[in-house]
Amino acid sequence: MWKAQKSAKNEGNPGIHTGLSLDLVRHISKIKNEPEWMLEKRIAAYELYMNAPMPKWGPDLSGLDLENMVYFVDPGVAETDRWDELPPEITETFEKLGIPKAEREYLGGVGAQYDSGVVYHRLKQSLADKGVVFENMDVALQKYPELVQKYFMTDCVPAKDHKFTMLHGAVWSGGTFIYVPKGVKVDMPLQAYFRMNREASGQFEHTLIIADEGSEIEYIEGCSAPKYTSSSLHAGCVELFVHQDAKIKYVSIENWSLNTYNLNTKRAIVRENGAIKWVNGNMGSGVTMLYPSSVLIGEGARSDNLGLVIAGKGQIQDTGAKAIHLAPNTSSSIYSKSISKDGGVANYRGLIKTSRRAINTRSSLVCDALLLDSQSAANAFPAVENANDQVEISHEARIGRIGEDEIFYLKSRGLSESEAVRLAVTGFANPIIKELPLEYALELNKLINLEMGDSAV
Repeated sequence: MWKAQKSAKNEGNPGIHTGLSLDLVRHISKIKNEPEWMLEKRIAAYELYMNAPMPKWGPDLSGLDLENMVYFVDPGVAETDRWDELPPEITETFEKLGIPKAEREYLGGVGAQYDSGVVYHRLKQSLADKGVVFENMDVALQKYPELVQKYFMTDCVPAKDHKFTMLHGAVWSGGTFIYVPKGVKVDMPLQAYFRMNREASGQFEHTLIIADEGSEIEYIEGCSAPKYTSSSLHAGCVELFVHQDAKIKYVSIENWSLNTYNLNTKRAIVRENGAIKWVNGNMGSGVTMLYPSSVLIGEGARSDNLGLVIAGKGQIQDTGAKAIHLAPNTSSSIYSKSISKDGGVANYRGLIKTSRRAINTRSSLVCDALLLDSQSAANAFPAVENANDQVEISHEARIGRIGEDEIFYLKSRGLSESEAVRLAVTGFANPIIKELPLEYALELNKLINLEMGDSAV
Protein backbone atom coordinates (compact mmCIF):
# COMPACT_ATOMS: atom_id res chain seq x y z
CA MET A 1 0.00 0.00 0.00
CA TRP A 2 1.12 3.54 -0.65
CA LYS A 3 1.86 5.65 2.37
CA ALA A 4 0.49 9.19 2.45
CA GLN A 5 2.89 12.03 3.16
CA LYS A 6 1.96 15.24 4.91
CA SER A 7 1.59 18.41 2.92
CA ALA A 8 1.70 21.75 4.65
CA LYS A 9 0.65 25.18 3.46
CA ASN A 10 3.23 27.91 3.87
CA GLU A 11 1.59 30.28 6.33
CA GLY A 12 3.36 33.30 4.85
CA ASN A 13 2.12 32.47 1.38
CA PRO A 14 -1.05 30.36 1.07
CA GLY A 15 -0.21 29.62 -2.59
CA ILE A 16 2.82 27.55 -1.56
CA HIS A 17 2.48 23.90 -0.51
CA THR A 18 5.39 21.92 0.93
CA GLY A 19 5.44 18.14 0.66
CA LEU A 20 3.34 15.74 -1.38
CA SER A 21 0.01 14.32 -0.29
CA LEU A 22 -3.29 13.13 -1.68
CA ASP A 23 -4.85 16.27 -0.20
CA LEU A 24 -2.50 18.42 -2.27
CA VAL A 25 -3.36 16.48 -5.43
CA ARG A 26 -7.05 17.08 -4.76
CA HIS A 27 -6.39 20.72 -3.95
CA ILE A 28 -4.60 21.35 -7.26
CA SER A 29 -7.44 19.76 -9.19
CA LYS A 30 -10.09 21.69 -7.23
CA ILE A 31 -8.64 25.17 -7.61
CA LYS A 32 -8.25 24.53 -11.34
CA ASN A 33 -11.89 23.40 -11.56
CA GLU A 34 -10.91 20.24 -13.39
CA PRO A 35 -13.34 17.57 -14.62
CA GLU A 36 -13.64 14.41 -12.56
CA TRP A 37 -11.71 12.30 -15.06
CA MET A 38 -8.62 14.48 -14.65
CA LEU A 39 -8.78 14.19 -10.87
CA GLU A 40 -9.00 10.41 -11.27
CA LYS A 41 -5.91 10.44 -13.52
CA ARG A 42 -4.07 12.52 -10.92
CA ILE A 43 -4.98 10.17 -8.07
CA ALA A 44 -4.03 7.07 -10.08
CA ALA A 45 -0.65 8.63 -10.92
CA TYR A 46 -0.10 9.57 -7.26
CA GLU A 47 -0.75 6.02 -6.10
CA LEU A 48 1.68 4.67 -8.72
CA TYR A 49 4.29 7.19 -7.61
CA MET A 50 4.01 6.29 -3.92
CA ASN A 51 4.70 2.63 -4.75
CA ALA A 52 7.50 3.18 -7.27
CA PRO A 53 11.17 2.98 -6.24
CA MET A 54 13.68 5.63 -7.21
CA PRO A 55 15.56 4.87 -10.46
CA LYS A 56 18.57 2.60 -9.91
CA TRP A 57 20.46 3.58 -13.07
CA GLY A 58 21.96 6.80 -14.32
CA PRO A 59 23.19 9.72 -12.19
CA ASP A 60 22.87 9.75 -8.40
CA LEU A 61 19.59 11.39 -7.32
CA SER A 62 20.17 11.12 -3.57
CA GLY A 63 20.60 14.89 -3.24
CA LEU A 64 17.02 15.47 -4.37
CA ASP A 65 14.96 16.21 -1.24
CA LEU A 66 11.51 15.10 -2.37
CA GLU A 67 9.94 15.13 1.11
CA ASN A 68 10.54 18.83 1.77
CA MET A 69 9.98 20.11 -1.74
CA VAL A 70 7.31 22.63 -2.69
CA TYR A 71 5.17 20.92 -5.34
CA PHE A 72 2.79 23.74 -6.14
CA VAL A 73 3.53 27.47 -6.20
CA ASP A 74 0.64 29.67 -7.28
CA PRO A 75 2.12 32.89 -8.74
CA GLY A 76 -0.89 34.71 -7.30
CA VAL A 77 -1.83 36.55 -10.49
CA ALA A 78 -4.40 35.84 -13.16
CA GLU A 79 -3.32 35.00 -16.70
CA THR A 80 -3.37 37.98 -19.06
CA ASP A 81 -2.48 38.87 -22.65
CA ARG A 82 -1.02 42.24 -21.61
CA TRP A 83 2.46 42.52 -20.11
CA ASP A 84 1.58 45.80 -18.36
CA GLU A 85 -1.06 44.01 -16.27
CA LEU A 86 1.52 41.80 -14.54
CA PRO A 87 3.35 42.70 -11.30
CA PRO A 88 6.74 44.43 -11.82
CA GLU A 89 8.75 41.54 -10.30
CA ILE A 90 7.35 39.18 -12.96
CA THR A 91 7.59 41.53 -15.95
CA GLU A 92 11.16 42.47 -14.99
CA THR A 93 12.16 38.79 -15.02
CA PHE A 94 10.77 38.19 -18.50
CA GLU A 95 12.10 41.53 -19.81
CA LYS A 96 15.61 40.46 -18.78
CA LEU A 97 15.07 37.21 -20.68
CA GLY A 98 14.02 39.16 -23.78
CA ILE A 99 10.59 37.51 -24.14
CA PRO A 100 8.40 40.59 -24.86
CA LYS A 101 10.89 41.86 -27.45
CA ALA A 102 10.99 38.48 -29.18
CA GLU A 103 7.19 38.42 -29.31
CA ARG A 104 7.05 41.84 -30.98
CA GLU A 105 9.66 41.01 -33.60
CA TYR A 106 9.30 37.45 -34.86
CA LEU A 107 7.01 35.18 -32.87
CA GLY A 108 3.47 34.13 -33.71
CA GLY A 109 2.54 33.65 -30.08
CA VAL A 110 4.03 33.55 -26.58
CA GLY A 111 3.23 31.83 -23.31
CA ALA A 112 5.07 32.60 -20.06
CA GLN A 113 4.91 30.46 -16.94
CA TYR A 114 6.15 31.62 -13.52
CA ASP A 115 6.54 28.72 -11.08
CA SER A 116 3.30 26.65 -11.24
CA GLY A 117 1.11 29.07 -13.16
CA VAL A 118 0.96 30.60 -16.62
CA VAL A 119 0.87 34.38 -16.23
CA TYR A 120 0.88 35.51 -19.86
CA HIS A 121 -0.46 34.01 -23.09
CA ARG A 122 -1.16 35.51 -26.48
CA LEU A 123 -1.57 34.32 -30.09
CA LYS A 124 -1.47 36.57 -33.15
CA GLN A 125 -4.96 37.09 -34.56
CA SER A 126 -3.86 36.00 -38.05
CA LEU A 127 -3.10 32.51 -36.69
CA ALA A 128 -6.24 32.36 -34.58
CA ASP A 129 -8.25 33.16 -37.75
CA LYS A 130 -6.79 30.00 -39.32
CA GLY A 131 -8.09 27.90 -36.43
CA VAL A 132 -4.76 27.50 -34.63
CA VAL A 133 -5.22 26.91 -30.91
CA PHE A 134 -2.44 28.08 -28.56
CA GLU A 135 -3.43 27.98 -24.92
CA ASN A 136 -2.21 27.50 -21.40
CA MET A 137 -2.72 23.77 -20.70
CA ASP A 138 -5.03 24.55 -17.78
CA VAL A 139 -7.20 26.77 -20.00
CA ALA A 140 -7.24 24.16 -22.78
CA LEU A 141 -8.64 21.62 -20.32
CA GLN A 142 -11.61 23.93 -19.77
CA LYS A 143 -12.12 24.91 -23.41
CA TYR A 144 -11.35 21.62 -25.17
CA PRO A 145 -11.93 18.85 -22.59
CA GLU A 146 -12.69 16.09 -25.13
CA LEU A 147 -9.54 16.82 -27.17
CA VAL A 148 -7.37 16.94 -24.04
CA GLN A 149 -8.88 13.74 -22.67
CA LYS A 150 -8.15 11.94 -25.94
CA TYR A 151 -4.44 12.80 -25.95
CA PHE A 152 -3.31 13.68 -22.41
CA MET A 153 -0.95 11.02 -20.97
CA THR A 154 -2.64 8.16 -22.83
CA ASP A 155 -0.67 6.57 -25.69
CA CYS A 156 2.33 8.89 -25.89
CA VAL A 157 3.59 9.30 -22.28
CA PRO A 158 1.41 7.26 -19.91
CA ALA A 159 1.83 8.13 -16.24
CA LYS A 160 3.07 4.60 -15.49
CA ASP A 161 6.15 5.14 -17.69
CA HIS A 162 8.55 5.82 -14.79
CA LYS A 163 8.59 7.35 -11.31
CA PHE A 164 8.83 10.96 -12.45
CA THR A 165 6.06 10.71 -15.05
CA MET A 166 3.95 9.33 -12.20
CA LEU A 167 4.82 12.38 -10.11
CA HIS A 168 4.15 14.65 -13.07
CA GLY A 169 0.75 13.05 -13.67
CA ALA A 170 -0.20 13.74 -10.06
CA VAL A 171 0.85 17.38 -9.70
CA TRP A 172 1.22 18.81 -13.24
CA SER A 173 0.34 22.47 -13.59
CA GLY A 174 0.41 24.92 -16.49
CA GLY A 175 2.25 24.32 -19.73
CA THR A 176 1.25 24.62 -23.38
CA PHE A 177 -1.52 23.24 -25.58
CA ILE A 178 -1.31 23.65 -29.36
CA TYR A 179 -3.66 22.32 -32.02
CA VAL A 180 -2.93 23.01 -35.70
CA PRO A 181 -5.85 22.19 -38.02
CA LYS A 182 -5.55 20.09 -41.16
CA GLY A 183 -3.45 21.69 -43.88
CA VAL A 184 -2.53 24.79 -41.87
CA LYS A 185 1.12 25.82 -41.99
CA VAL A 186 2.12 28.14 -39.14
CA ASP A 187 4.79 30.40 -40.65
CA MET A 188 5.88 32.06 -37.37
CA PRO A 189 7.28 30.13 -34.40
CA LEU A 190 5.27 29.84 -31.20
CA GLN A 191 7.19 30.03 -27.94
CA ALA A 192 6.67 29.24 -24.27
CA TYR A 193 9.08 30.21 -21.51
CA PHE A 194 9.14 28.45 -18.15
CA ARG A 195 10.68 30.22 -15.17
CA MET A 196 11.13 28.37 -11.88
CA ASN A 197 11.69 31.15 -9.37
CA ARG A 198 11.23 29.68 -5.90
CA GLU A 199 13.87 27.79 -3.93
CA ALA A 200 13.39 24.06 -3.16
CA SER A 201 10.42 23.78 -5.49
CA GLY A 202 9.25 21.67 -8.41
CA GLN A 203 7.90 22.70 -11.79
CA PHE A 204 5.69 20.26 -13.67
CA GLU A 205 4.41 21.99 -16.81
CA HIS A 206 2.75 19.84 -19.49
CA THR A 207 3.20 20.48 -23.21
CA LEU A 208 0.76 18.86 -25.64
CA ILE A 209 1.03 19.63 -29.36
CA ILE A 210 -1.25 18.12 -32.00
CA ALA A 211 -0.34 18.70 -35.65
CA ASP A 212 -3.28 17.47 -37.70
CA GLU A 213 -2.95 16.02 -41.22
CA GLY A 214 -0.75 18.06 -43.54
CA SER A 215 -0.07 20.82 -41.00
CA GLU A 216 3.25 22.36 -39.94
CA ILE A 217 4.36 24.06 -36.74
CA GLU A 218 7.61 25.25 -35.11
CA TYR A 219 7.60 25.52 -31.33
CA ILE A 220 10.35 26.99 -29.16
CA GLU A 221 10.68 26.28 -25.45
CA GLY A 222 12.96 28.15 -23.07
CA CYS A 223 13.63 27.26 -19.43
CA SER A 224 15.63 28.84 -16.62
CA ALA A 225 15.89 29.23 -12.84
CA PRO A 226 17.91 31.44 -10.46
CA LYS A 227 20.72 30.05 -8.33
CA TYR A 228 19.86 28.68 -4.89
CA THR A 229 21.52 26.32 -2.43
CA SER A 230 18.56 23.93 -1.99
CA SER A 231 17.73 21.40 -4.68
CA SER A 232 14.84 22.00 -7.07
CA LEU A 233 13.14 19.67 -9.53
CA HIS A 234 12.00 20.17 -13.09
CA ALA A 235 9.87 17.21 -14.19
CA GLY A 236 7.87 18.50 -17.12
CA CYS A 237 6.32 16.35 -19.83
CA VAL A 238 6.13 16.91 -23.58
CA GLU A 239 3.73 14.95 -25.81
CA LEU A 240 3.81 15.55 -29.56
CA PHE A 241 1.34 14.03 -32.01
CA VAL A 242 2.41 14.27 -35.65
CA HIS A 243 -0.43 13.13 -37.89
CA GLN A 244 -0.22 12.02 -41.51
CA ASP A 245 1.95 14.32 -43.70
CA ALA A 246 2.37 16.78 -40.81
CA LYS A 247 5.59 18.33 -39.50
CA ILE A 248 6.65 19.55 -36.07
CA LYS A 249 9.93 21.26 -35.28
CA TYR A 250 10.49 21.35 -31.53
CA VAL A 251 13.30 23.58 -30.25
CA SER A 252 14.27 23.57 -26.58
CA ILE A 253 16.94 25.68 -24.84
CA GLU A 254 17.26 24.73 -21.17
CA ASN A 255 19.52 26.76 -18.89
CA TRP A 256 18.63 25.68 -15.37
CA SER A 257 20.68 26.66 -12.30
CA LEU A 258 23.17 24.25 -10.74
CA ASN A 259 20.80 23.29 -7.88
CA THR A 260 18.18 21.98 -10.34
CA TYR A 261 17.52 18.32 -11.15
CA ASN A 262 16.20 18.35 -14.72
CA LEU A 263 14.24 15.10 -15.17
CA ASN A 264 12.09 15.97 -18.15
CA THR A 265 10.24 13.48 -20.40
CA LYS A 266 9.69 14.23 -24.10
CA ARG A 267 8.15 11.95 -26.70
CA ALA A 268 6.53 12.13 -30.16
CA ILE A 269 4.20 9.75 -32.00
CA VAL A 270 4.61 10.10 -35.77
CA ARG A 271 2.12 8.77 -38.31
CA GLU A 272 2.34 8.13 -42.09
CA ASN A 273 4.83 10.43 -43.83
CA GLY A 274 4.92 12.71 -40.81
CA ALA A 275 8.15 14.29 -39.61
CA ILE A 276 9.46 15.41 -36.24
CA LYS A 277 12.65 17.42 -35.76
CA TRP A 278 14.03 17.85 -32.23
CA VAL A 279 16.63 20.56 -31.59
CA ASN A 280 17.89 20.57 -28.00
CA GLY A 281 20.36 22.75 -26.14
CA ASN A 282 21.11 21.76 -22.53
CA MET A 283 23.30 23.60 -20.06
CA GLY A 284 23.06 24.47 -16.40
CA SER A 285 21.40 22.08 -13.90
CA GLY A 286 23.34 19.88 -11.51
CA VAL A 287 21.83 16.71 -12.95
CA THR A 288 19.98 16.27 -16.24
CA MET A 289 18.30 13.08 -17.45
CA LEU A 290 16.65 13.80 -20.79
CA TYR A 291 16.11 11.53 -23.81
CA PRO A 292 13.65 12.92 -26.41
CA SER A 293 12.04 9.95 -28.14
CA SER A 294 10.24 9.42 -31.43
CA VAL A 295 7.87 6.52 -32.01
CA LEU A 296 7.43 6.06 -35.76
CA ILE A 297 4.14 4.21 -36.15
CA GLY A 298 3.24 5.20 -39.72
CA GLU A 299 4.87 4.14 -42.97
CA GLY A 300 7.30 6.76 -44.25
CA ALA A 301 7.54 8.56 -40.90
CA ARG A 302 10.76 10.43 -40.12
CA SER A 303 12.57 11.68 -37.02
CA ASP A 304 15.65 13.89 -36.74
CA ASN A 305 17.26 14.75 -33.42
CA LEU A 306 20.00 17.34 -32.94
CA GLY A 307 21.39 17.93 -29.46
CA LEU A 308 24.04 20.10 -27.83
CA VAL A 309 25.08 19.62 -24.20
CA ILE A 310 27.52 21.61 -22.07
CA ALA A 311 28.63 20.01 -18.80
CA GLY A 312 30.58 22.29 -16.44
CA LYS A 313 31.81 22.14 -12.87
CA GLY A 314 29.54 20.08 -10.62
CA GLN A 315 27.31 18.97 -13.50
CA ILE A 316 26.24 15.59 -14.83
CA GLN A 317 24.47 15.84 -18.18
CA ASP A 318 22.95 12.43 -18.91
CA THR A 319 21.20 12.98 -22.22
CA GLY A 320 20.47 11.33 -25.52
CA ALA A 321 17.68 10.41 -27.92
CA LYS A 322 15.62 7.43 -29.02
CA ALA A 323 14.09 6.43 -32.34
CA ILE A 324 11.58 3.56 -32.25
CA HIS A 325 10.73 2.22 -35.73
CA LEU A 326 7.43 0.32 -35.83
CA ALA A 327 6.46 0.69 -39.50
CA PRO A 328 8.04 0.11 -42.93
CA ASN A 329 10.11 2.69 -44.81
CA THR A 330 10.76 4.87 -41.78
CA SER A 331 13.94 6.86 -41.20
CA SER A 332 15.70 8.62 -38.36
CA SER A 333 18.91 10.43 -37.50
CA ILE A 334 20.37 11.24 -34.11
CA TYR A 335 23.27 13.69 -33.93
CA SER A 336 24.55 14.73 -30.52
CA LYS A 337 27.41 16.99 -29.49
CA SER A 338 28.68 17.46 -25.94
CA ILE A 339 31.25 19.74 -24.36
CA SER A 340 32.77 18.91 -20.95
CA LYS A 341 34.80 21.40 -18.93
CA ASP A 342 36.01 22.03 -15.36
CA GLY A 343 35.30 18.46 -14.28
CA GLY A 344 31.83 18.22 -15.84
CA VAL A 345 30.47 14.85 -16.96
CA ALA A 346 28.54 14.33 -20.20
CA ASN A 347 26.90 10.93 -20.66
CA TYR A 348 25.24 10.14 -23.97
CA ARG A 349 22.58 7.44 -24.34
CA GLY A 350 21.21 6.85 -27.82
CA LEU A 351 18.86 4.10 -28.93
CA ILE A 352 17.69 2.91 -32.34
CA LYS A 353 15.06 0.18 -32.15
CA THR A 354 13.35 -1.53 -35.08
CA SER A 355 10.45 -3.97 -35.02
CA ARG A 356 9.89 -6.88 -37.40
CA ARG A 357 7.43 -4.76 -39.40
CA ALA A 358 9.93 -1.93 -39.86
CA ILE A 359 11.50 -3.19 -43.08
CA ASN A 360 13.57 -0.73 -45.12
CA THR A 361 14.40 1.29 -42.03
CA ARG A 362 17.22 3.80 -42.45
CA SER A 363 18.79 5.20 -39.31
CA SER A 364 22.04 6.74 -38.10
CA LEU A 365 23.34 7.71 -34.69
CA VAL A 366 26.39 9.93 -34.18
CA CYS A 367 27.78 11.21 -30.89
CA ASP A 368 30.65 13.71 -30.80
CA ALA A 369 32.17 14.65 -27.43
CA LEU A 370 34.69 17.41 -26.81
CA LEU A 371 36.82 17.48 -23.64
CA LEU A 372 38.36 20.81 -22.65
CA ASP A 373 40.53 19.54 -19.78
CA SER A 374 41.81 16.37 -18.14
CA GLN A 375 39.40 16.57 -15.18
CA SER A 376 36.25 16.31 -17.31
CA ALA A 377 34.60 13.16 -18.63
CA ALA A 378 32.48 12.03 -21.56
CA ASN A 379 30.82 8.63 -21.91
CA ALA A 380 28.84 7.29 -24.85
CA PHE A 381 26.33 4.43 -24.70
CA PRO A 382 24.92 3.99 -28.24
CA ALA A 383 22.54 1.04 -28.56
CA VAL A 384 20.79 -0.73 -31.44
CA GLU A 385 17.94 -3.24 -31.04
CA ASN A 386 17.07 -4.69 -34.43
CA ALA A 387 14.42 -7.31 -35.16
CA ASN A 388 14.84 -7.68 -38.94
CA ASP A 389 17.58 -7.75 -41.56
CA GLN A 390 16.10 -5.36 -44.14
CA VAL A 391 17.51 -2.23 -42.55
CA GLU A 392 20.40 0.24 -42.88
CA ILE A 393 21.63 1.28 -39.45
CA SER A 394 24.87 2.95 -38.43
CA HIS A 395 26.17 4.30 -35.15
CA GLU A 396 29.41 5.86 -34.03
CA ALA A 397 30.84 7.79 -31.09
CA ARG A 398 33.86 10.08 -31.09
CA ILE A 399 35.56 11.66 -28.08
CA GLY A 400 38.41 14.13 -28.48
CA ARG A 401 40.06 17.37 -27.43
CA ILE A 402 40.57 20.70 -29.14
CA GLY A 403 43.71 20.28 -31.22
CA GLU A 404 46.83 22.15 -30.18
CA ASP A 405 47.49 23.01 -33.82
CA GLU A 406 44.04 24.58 -34.11
CA ILE A 407 44.59 26.74 -31.02
CA PHE A 408 48.10 27.69 -32.21
CA TYR A 409 46.73 28.79 -35.59
CA LEU A 410 43.98 30.91 -34.03
CA LYS A 411 46.46 32.52 -31.62
CA SER A 412 48.72 33.31 -34.56
CA ARG A 413 45.83 35.30 -36.02
CA GLY A 414 45.81 37.59 -32.99
CA LEU A 415 43.37 35.81 -30.65
CA SER A 416 44.07 35.15 -27.00
CA GLU A 417 44.01 31.54 -25.85
CA SER A 418 40.58 31.91 -24.23
CA GLU A 419 39.21 33.58 -27.39
CA ALA A 420 40.68 30.78 -29.50
CA VAL A 421 39.01 28.14 -27.33
CA ARG A 422 35.66 29.93 -27.49
CA LEU A 423 35.87 30.17 -31.27
CA ALA A 424 36.77 26.48 -31.59
CA VAL A 425 33.89 25.50 -29.30
CA THR A 426 31.45 27.64 -31.29
CA GLY A 427 32.59 25.93 -34.47
CA PHE A 428 32.10 22.53 -32.85
CA ALA A 429 28.55 23.50 -31.83
CA ASN A 430 27.64 25.16 -35.13
CA PRO A 431 25.68 22.22 -36.68
CA ILE A 432 23.18 22.60 -33.83
CA ILE A 433 23.22 26.39 -33.63
CA LYS A 434 22.42 26.83 -37.33
CA GLU A 435 19.14 24.94 -36.85
CA LEU A 436 17.85 27.73 -34.59
CA PRO A 437 16.07 30.89 -35.70
CA LEU A 438 18.67 33.69 -36.02
CA GLU A 439 17.78 35.45 -32.79
CA TYR A 440 17.98 32.22 -30.79
CA ALA A 441 21.24 31.23 -32.46
CA LEU A 442 22.74 34.53 -31.32
CA GLU A 443 21.41 34.00 -27.80
CA LEU A 444 22.76 30.45 -27.60
CA ASN A 445 26.15 31.72 -28.75
CA LYS A 446 26.08 34.21 -25.89
CA LEU A 447 25.21 31.46 -23.42
CA ILE A 448 28.03 29.27 -24.74
CA ASN A 449 30.50 32.12 -24.30
CA LEU A 450 29.28 32.66 -20.73
CA GLU A 451 29.55 28.95 -20.00
CA MET A 452 33.08 28.80 -21.35
CA GLY A 453 34.49 31.71 -19.34
CA ASP A 454 38.21 31.92 -18.67
CA SER A 455 38.23 28.38 -17.21
CA ALA A 456 37.96 26.96 -20.72
CA VAL A 457 41.63 27.51 -21.48
